[in-house]
Formats: sequence, C-alpha cells, structure tokens
Amino acid sequence: MCGIVGYAGPAPPPSRPVDVALQGLARLEYRGYDSAGIAVVDDGTVRLGKRAGKLQNLREALAERTDMTGSVSIGHTRWATHGSPNDTNAHPHLGGHDDELALVHNGIIENFAALRAELEAAGYPFRSETDSEAAAHLVAREMEATGDLTEAMRRAVTHLDGAFTLLAVHRDAPGTVVAARRNSPLVVGLGDGENFLGSDVAAFVDSTREALEIDHDQIVTVTADAVRVITADGAEVTDPKRFTIEWDVTAAQKGGYPSFMAKEIHEQAGAIADTLLGRLVDGKLHLDEKAIDDSVLRSVDKIVVVACGTAANAGAVVKYAIEHWCRIPVEVELAHEFRYRDPVVTEKTLVVAISQSGETMDTLMAVRHAQEQGAKVIAICNTRGSTIPREADAALYLYVGPEIAVASTKAYLGQIAACYLLGLYLAQVRGNLFPDEIAQIMEDLHALPEKIQQVLDASAQVEDLAKDMKDATSVLFLGRHVGYPTAMEGALKLKEIAYIHAEGFAAGELKHGPIALIEEGQPVFVIVPSPRGRDVLHSKVISNIQEVRARGARTLVIAEEGDDEVLPYADVVIRIPQTRTLFAALLTVIPLQIFACELATAKGLDVDQPRNLAKSVTVE
Repeated sequence: MCGIVGYAGPAPPPSRPVDVALQGLARLEYRGYDSAGIAVVDDGTVRLGKRAGKLQNLREALAERTDMTGSVSIGHTRWATHGSPNDTNAHPHLGGHDDELALVHNGIIENFAALRAELEAAGYPFRSETDSEAAAHLVAREMEATGDLTEAMRRAVTHLDGAFTLLAVHRDAPGTVVAARRNSPLVVGLGDGENFLGSDVAAFVDSTREALEIDHDQIVTVTADAVRVITADGAEVTDPKRFTIEWDVTAAQKGGYPSFMAKEIHEQAGAIADTLLGRLVDGKLHLDEKAIDDSVLRSVDKIVVVACGTAANAGAVVKYAIEHWCRIPVEVELAHEFRYRDPVVTEKTLVVAISQSGETMDTLMAVRHAQEQGAKVIAICNTRGSTIPREADAALYLYVGPEIAVASTKAYLGQIAACYLLGLYLAQVRGNLFPDEIAQIMEDLHALPEKIQQVLDASAQVEDLAKDMKDATSVLFLGRHVGYPTAMEGALKLKEIAYIHAEGFAAGELKHGPIALIEEGQPVFVIVPSPRGRDVLHSKVISNIQEVRARGARTLVIAEEGDDEVLPYADVVIRIPQTRTLFAALLTVIPLQIFACELATAKGLDVDQPRNLAKSVTVE
C-alpha cells in the first residue's frame, strides 16, 4: 500500500532528483501517509532524509539540507505494516556494513525474521523494526559478492518470500536505480534524457506520459538514457509493453475544490460519460482487451464477482442487472474470503474481478485461484498497466481518470457503469436481448451523466444537512433492490472518513433485529425505489419509513422526482431524476457521498487521507 518513486537523470540541476521524488510522493501519498523519505547518491555517498507523519514533515526537514544532490533518487511514503510509524522505521533503509546502499519497499517480506537472524549473525547492523531492512542488507550483501547492482537485486529476490516492489541505489552504481517486482505495483516512466519509476503513473505524469508495464518477477534497471528489463532467471526482456497515459497532471490536482474527494464527486458526470464513450459501434457493444471467445461466454453458467470494500458494493448493485438481462446466476464474493472457502468454480464460471487500482492483493489472489480452477476472468479496472487486468483473460477499463482520495467515489460509479456494459455485452452474445433493446438501454445509460449533473447541481441541500449533523454519532441507511448495496456504500463512506457508527441494511431486515437500534432522534437515510417500477417494493419501503419514524427516527429520504407518497413520512426529502430502476444506484449514492464528505469536513477531518487507511491494499 506504500507509494514508491524512483528517478535517474543527468546531474544538473542538482535539485531535480529530490524535486521529482517529492512531487511524485505528493501524488502517491494516498497510498500511505505514516511517514516519508528520500535517498540520493552523490559523489560516492548515499544520503537520505526521512520523517514520521505526512509528507510536509519531510519537506520541512529537507528545506534545511544542502547535501541532497545527485543524479538519482528513490522515495517512499509509508502505510505501516512491520514497525510503528516513526523516523527510524521510515523508508529508505540503509544496507551494508558501511551504509553503502539505500532501499525502499512496498509489500510484505514473509521470511524476514529468518533473514534478519542470518544477516545479523554476519555483522550487518539493524536499526529498525521493519521487514524491509532485511531486504536492504540482503541486496547489499549480494552487491559485495557481484559488484553489479542488477545482478545483486536478481539474486536477492530469490531469497525473499512474500509480495514486494523494491527500489535500490548504491554508492558504487552512480546514476542507476534498480527495481524488482513481485505481486506489487511498479511502472516505468520514459522521459527525454531521464527515466522514472513509480507505484503508479501518477508518480511521474507531470514529466512524461509514456510508460512501460513491468511484469511479475522482473527486474528493471533505470539510468538517465536507458531502461533494461530482465526476468528472474536473468533473461533479457526485449519487448516490455508500452502504453500512453491518457490523462495529464491537472487531473491529479484539486482544481479549486477543498479536497480531492469533493473534486472527484463533482467529476462524476464526465467520468461516467467517458466510461460509456465509444462502446456501441454499428449497433454492437465493444469492450477493451477482450481475449475471451464469444463461444466461451455463451457457455457460462455462473458469474462470480470478486471484490473488496466499495468495489464489492458495486458488484452487489450490478448483480441485479446482469441476472435480469442475461438470466445467469451471479454471486458476489468478498475476495479475501473467496479462495479460503473452497468455492465451486469450473471452466463454465466467469469471474469478474473489480478493483480500482488493479493491485488489490486479495482480489489478485482470488483471480489466480479462479484461473487455477479453469475459470475465465474479466477485470474491471481503472489503472492501465496494473496487475489484475494483465493477468485476467480480458479487461474492461473505467476511464474515469485518477482517483486520489482514499474513499472511492467516481471509480464506484465507473465500476457500476462498466459492469452494466459487461452485462449488456453478455446479453448480446448470448442472445438474451434484441439489438433494439440493447440500443434503448444504452440510450438510457447515456442519459445518466446529465442526470448525475442535476444531482450534483442540487448538492447545497445535502451539504447544509451534513453541516447541521456534524455532531451525530450514529447514522443508519436502509434500501431495497439496488438501494440495498447503495445503503451499504453510504454507510461505508461515513465510516471511512467521518469515523462514526454507520450501518447499511436491507430494509426488509428491519423487523428482524436492526429496528432495535432506533431511538428518538436517530438519523436514518432511506433509499426509496421508484413507484414506476415494482409498486409492491415501493410500498414496502414506505412502510419501513413509517416504522422507524413511529419509533422516533429522523427520516432522511432519497426519492425520485414526482414521488409524493414519501412526503407525509419524511423529515427531509432529497430528490433524484427519474431513471430505470436498475440505474437508480448511480444517482441515489451521490447525495450519500456528498453527505459523508461534508460531514467529515465539518468535523475538521482530512477527508482525502482518513486515519489507518490507504488507497491501494497491496497486502493480504
């Protein structure tokens, strides 16, 4: 979950390596903000600066330094796993008997205890509590033996168990950064007379938009004018996959909004339009990087969605649509539970893996387990070059642009929209829907960005409500049909960034236990389905509103325009435009996102970097 940056360039200007590292870490801080550090190599000396806390602490410390110069740098922003977040445990870590090497690490080294004992016995000095320091000394030891930093890294990783990306610099390899990747993200940025490394392309997008994908168990050596990639057995990789970054640095800036989360919420109309753009060609749907033959898709008898957190809530929404359109049973599994419960998966199972980053370790492990059982996998992802879409049999990208805030908003809507496209594609190749039916559904999908914008334009009502409720200690959310996972997502957002008790329930479960939580003044959001859909479902949710209100709840009702039946029972009514019942989740969640963002802001909390969390969970 940590963020890592590497840079190799010409010596002048001497501040360039540190500037690149700090800029890259600022855009990767969403991956962890327990500490930050940078190392440079200059004139045969490894120098580093690191500080606990957010990146600003490091900036202030480096402002007083005049010796942080050179032509290469590595940087790190940490989400703590081994060892508490303090200056000593911050990366980079020094390696070797004379501190001749510096290393940064993202991931977990599972056999670090045995390695540490071995290296301490050999006289290598350990200062921290981290697993990463063992890797630093291990690479340094191999460098002593080989005199070649690339070979030292290659040999070192053969001794490591776990998931990692490692970046190292050494005093005897001036102008060189060497990296290794196993089950953890790494991409290369290709510049003009300089090259870059990063956990994702945000690390270097202000300097270049040309990048290389680095595969599992590969080692990459970067200098100012060359990039060399080898496999774990030392073979040259002559054709690493190159791609162009499809957004520029302005997309990773706040653009006048008070937070990235607020900005990303308000980008959702355009983001969903981009997800849908160009998908229907000559009356037929087209997906990205589809490498699964239509005949295989026609034979599918079950779909399993694997995801975590917000992505799992997105999967729960689209279950309703895919089952309705395709008449295929859909299961939604938490990825971290999937492979440990002996799931029933066959060659006729289609697994849909949803991950914003494409690096979620639990989801990646679920993908690999499914493929071992013979299943085909389609990845729903926002990040080009990431692991899950590369290992999947097919990929469908969101194109919503970078999402910097830890709490996901626009990627959530993008995941739902992308899965709708997948469902329609399956219905197309399996013959469940006629072409004119698909065209009409697509037309209604394309109408959603304008309706999303209408909800955003009316956000002042929800913002005021959130400010008035900043002292609330518990909020409940109720919904049915696609409103149920929406209720769960609303509760998750509030827990993530406002740190208060929040729970989402299926409204039908109310009388089976949760109604005991209702007391005088308890705020309850209720997502009301359209009366134009299944009338019986609408009336039952109206009854749920009456039930909680009779027990003293404050009812905060989200209902479509024209639904006046809610008025006698609602303390507050938040309106959304009319749309298909299946598409309502793309509209009803937006007030809940705004509510969480504004309530947390009113409490004086950092909505972009909530405590104990990081954006991309790259460890199990």
